[in-house]
Order: sequence, then structure tokens, then C-alpha cells
Amino acid sequence: MTFDGISLVTGAAGFMGSHMVECLVQKGIRVRATSRPRKDTSFFDRLGVEYVAADLTRPETLPALFRGPVDRIFHLGAICNFSTPYAKLHPTNVAGVKTLSGMALEKGVKCFVHVTSTSVYGRYRGRPFVEDDPREPCNDYGRSKKNGEDVIFQRVQEGLPAVIARPCAVYGPRCNDGAGKVFSRPSSIGAVPGNGRQRLSNIRAEDTAAALLHLSLQDEARGEAYNLAEDTYPTLEEALVLAAQTFGTRPPTLHLPLAVVRLAARLGGVFAGLAGKIPDLEYDATGFLYDDYIVDNTKLKKTGFTMQYPDFTESMRQMRTWYQTTL
Repeated sequence: MTFDGISLVTGAAGFMGSHMVECLVQKGIRVRATSRPRKDTSFFDRLGVEYVAADLTRPETLPALFRGPVDRIFHLGAICNFSTPYAKLHPTNVAGVKTLSGMALEKGVKCFVHVTSTSVYGRYRGRPFVEDDPREPCNDYGRSKKNGEDVIFQRVQEGLPAVIARPCAVYGPRCNDGAGKVFSRPSSIGAVPGNGRQRLSNIRAEDTAAALLHLSLQDEARGEAYNLAEDTYPTLEEALVLAAQTFGTRPPTLHLPLAVVRLAARLGGVFAGLAGKIPDLEYDATGFLYDDYIVDNTKLKKTGFTMQYPDFTESMRQMRTWYQTTL
């Protein structure tokens, strides 16, 4: 399928949304960026990108997003953390998906790429997650993403040409939310949770954006879900040490029992909440530290997609160069 109109990116002012905008601009694609109203639009101005403010929780603001020949949507607008309760997640992560996808169907959009999360799978079951695994989320964030997916699966039945993408922990330049932030900037985490041998799946933001663009071009991807993950699975200790080396902080050497980590995360969450912030280590995220968390990317790679950063260690070395040049 070919696209010669406008590609709309929701959540464009966020971490992943901004990378999606950059990816499309680099390919010479006409982009319309949207996020909640904001005063600073310099990022989009520098890229020569049209910015239209809108709010997924206010349907009356959305029609302006569809002016002109919008033929593709990359929907990244979402609340992405483990600390926000479901009641506050639902208006954006579920109801907002329903409203936007309904409008896309009505307008005849050629492709709707819906970005969700491997959190929909829930706890690790002893083998890498594949797309056909049961979706049994174990926290409010995962439940909101599953319910948002269900909206899209229903829209597919109604005729919307949609693709569902499930990134695991996304990290990279400008990361400020989600589990990947620990590997994207200096962190206050000074100890290794548990034995540190838990294996992780991650993916760079640049590869995530490139994968979303790639999937939008694959006719066979319509109606399908795809995991987005790197080829390597570093241990938690290896990843935290690499992050410390990357950002010039003290590598963690102390190992804390997971029960202590969960208690510290609970207390840290309380204080962060009072300050209106999201803690580096969120309480619900600690529930994933008892086991490996490996995501199978075979289905994505079978579409012919090739990653720029398939190896976590090499990626973090490149991140060190990026970080040093931004200081």
C-alpha cells in the first residue's frame, strides 16, 4: 500500500511520539503532529511539521485532526506508566482509542497503527511471549492497554485497516516515562533488585518508530498484532551496570531482596505522588522482577524488518555518545 497524504501522529509531544515524527520527517513524509495544548511547539517548528493541538478525552477537539488528506494514523497518544489508576487511564487509553478509531473508520483512513504494550500479557509464563499468548494483564496500565486493543480488534471487524504494535520496554534519547527510562538517563536506582539474573527485553525508540512505519506499509499486517523487541536479553544487573556506565553514575553493587525493593518502591511512590511525579521504580513494575521477561520478535522479523540497534550492549554504547554530546 502507498501513502501520499498526511500521516497523523498522536501523542507527538511525548517520548515515542517525538521519535515517530522524526522518523517520518526523515523519510520525507508529510506529518501532522498532535498532543494536548502546549505553549512550546519549537520541536515541531524546527522540523517543519504542522502541529494541531487536541485532547483525546475531549472529542470536540478531534475533527480538526482530520482536515485534508489524512490517510494514515500512528496512534501513540496514551498515559504510559504503572502509577496512574485505571479510572484516570480509561478516558485516554480506552475511550480515547474508541473515539479516534471511530473517526478514522468514518474518514476512510488507509491504515491505523495502534501502539499498545507487552504489558497486556501479564506475568511471565516461563517462555518468551508471542502474539497469540493469552492477554492476562496484572495491573491497571496493562488492563487499560488490553481494553484499548479490544476496541481496535472490534474496529478491524468493522472494516478499519489497523495494525496493533506491542513494544516492550522502550528506551532511548528523551525517554521520560515507562520502564525504559531507567536505561535512558541518570537514575536514582543504586542497588540491584533481587539476584539480578532476570533477563529483560527492551527496544530502542528509533527502532520502534521504524518498525511502526514498516508495519504500516505491509498489507498482510492489517488486523495483526506484532511484538516489538530487540534480539538480545541482558540480565537486569547487566542492564543497570551498563546504564550507570553510560550516564556516569555509580554502578550498583548491592543486591536487595525483592520484598525490600517492593517496600521501597511503595514508599517512593507515595512521596513521588505527593510531589506530582512518577518514581524511577514504580511499585507495579516491581512485580515483573521475580522472573525473566523475554519477548519474541520473530513475527516482526518475518515481515522483513531489520533493526538499527538489535543488541542492547552496542545500543547503550551509542547512547553514551549521544548523552555526552547533549551535556
